[in-house]
Amino acid sequence: MAESGAHEAVGGKLTADQITVTEPGIIRRAIGAAAIGNVTEWFDFGVFAYLQTTIQKVFFTGASQTVATIGTLGLFAVAFLVRPFGGMFFGPLGDRIGRTKVLSLTVILMAIGTFAIAFIPSYAAIGAAAPMLMLLARLLQGFSTGGEYGGAMAFIAEYAPDKRRGFLGSWLEFGTLTGYAIGATCATLITSLIPEDDLLSWGWRIPFLISGPIGLIGLYLRLKLEETPAFKALAAESEGREGNQTLREIKDIFSKYWRPMLVCGGLVLVFNVTNYMLTSYVPTYLEEPLKGAGISSTTSQVLQIVVLLLMMVFITFVGKLSDKIGRRPVIYAGCVLMIVLAVPSVLLMRAGGFWPVFSGLALMGLMLLCFNSTMPSTLPALFPTEIRYGALAISFNLAVSLFGGTTAVVTAGLIAATGDLNWPGYYLIAAGIIGAIACYFTKESARKPLPGSPPAAATREEAEEIAAASQR
Repeated sequence: MAESGAHEAVGGKLTADQITVTEPGIIRRAIGAAAIGNVTEWFDFGVFAYLQTTIQKVFFTGASQTVATIGTLGLFAVAFLVRPFGGMFFGPLGDRIGRTKVLSLTVILMAIGTFAIAFIPSYAAIGAAAPMLMLLARLLQGFSTGGEYGGAMAFIAEYAPDKRRGFLGSWLEFGTLTGYAIGATCATLITSLIPEDDLLSWGWRIPFLISGPIGLIGLYLRLKLEETPAFKALAAESEGREGNQTLREIKDIFSKYWRPMLVCGGLVLVFNVTNYMLTSYVPTYLEEPLKGAGISSTTSQVLQIVVLLLMMVFITFVGKLSDKIGRRPVIYAGCVLMIVLAVPSVLLMRAGGFWPVFSGLALMGLMLLCFNSTMPSTLPALFPTEIRYGALAISFNLAVSLFGGTTAVVTAGLIAATGDLNWPGYYLIAAGIIGAIACYFTKESARKPLPGSPPAAATREEAEEIAAASQR
C-alpha cells in the first residue's frame, strides 16, 4: 500500500507516489470490518421492530393498546436522544486517536447493550423497573451508535479508490439490510414456532442473546485492521493529534463548517425518515392501525423481508451507477419518488391484500434504495479529513435524533390525534422536499478525491494514469 500526505502538488501536478493505492484485499477487509457494525446495530432494530407487539405485552402489561404502542415506540426512539452525545464524544475522538480504535469500542458497546436486554425481567416480575432497565440498555445502544455510523462511513470512504467509492460505500448499507433482514427473520421464526406463553416468558430473549457473538466477531475484524491511509497521512503531518482537541474541534465544526453541516443534516433527514418509516414504523402500521391489512401477521412480515432481500440484490448496482452518473442524480431521483409516490404507496398498503401490500412496500423500498446506496459515499465528501469523523458523527446523529429515530413515534402520534391513516405518506413527502433542497446545495463528489486527501486509486497502473493526466 502506497501512501502520500494530504498536501497538494504544485500547480495541481502529481506523481504516482503522491497517489494513495490500497490493495484490493485490504479494501475488502475494511468493508467487512465496517459493515459488521451495521449488522450488529440493525440486527437489533429488526428484532425490536418485529417483536414490538411481544415487547408491549412483556414491558407494558395492563396498559391500553395506544399507550402500550406509543410506550414501545418511545423505548425505540429514546435511544436516539443520546446519539448526538455519542457523536460528540466518539467523533472527535476518532479524529484524534484514529478510526479503528474508536470503531472497535463502539461495536462492542452496541453488542453489550443489545445482549443485556435478553436478561431484563418482565413487568409482571419487577413492575415499572422493567421498562426502566430496558430504557438504560437502549440509552447505551444509542450512545455507542452515535460514534458508529459516521466513523464507518469515513472508514470506508478513506479506504476506497475515488472511482469506486459509491460501489464500495454501498456495501456499508448492504450490512444494514443484512442485519435487519437476519433480525426480522429470526423474530418472525420465533413468533411463528414458539407458543405465545413461551414466547412471552423466554422466547423473545433469544434474538438479543445472538447479538453477543456478532459483536465479538465485529471487534475481532476491526482490531485486525490498520488505520485508513488518509488518517495515517494526516497523523504523520500533524504532531500532537492525541492532545486534548475535542472541544476545539466541536467549536470549529459549528463555526467554520456550518454550511456543510446543514447540507449533511438535510441529506441525513431524507435518508433516515425513509429508512425508519419502512423498517421501524411500517411493521407496526400494518398490524395496528391497519389491523393486519387483510393478510396474516406472518405473511406481512415475510413480504417486508422479501423487499429487504430485493434491496440487498440491487443496492451495490445502484452504488456503482452513482460512480458513473454521479451521486446527485440518484439522490434527486429518490426525492422525486418520495414526493410523487409516498401517498400512493401508503394507499396500496391500506387497500390490503397480498399484492397491494407488497407493491406499497416495494415502492417505499425503491425510494430508500436511492439513498442508502449513495449516502455512505456522499456524506464523507462534505468534510475534510481532519474533522471528517467528528463532523459526520455530530451532524448525522443530530438529524437522526430529531427526525429519523422519532419517525415511528411521531407518525403514530399524528395518526392517533387526527385519525388520518395517510400520515406516513405526508411525512415522507415533507422529507423528500427537504432532501431535494439539500441535494441542490451538495457538490458532486463522484470520481473525485475526498477533501483534504490525495487522489486514491485501486492499482498502481491507475495511479500512474491519474498522475499522467495531471501533468498534461
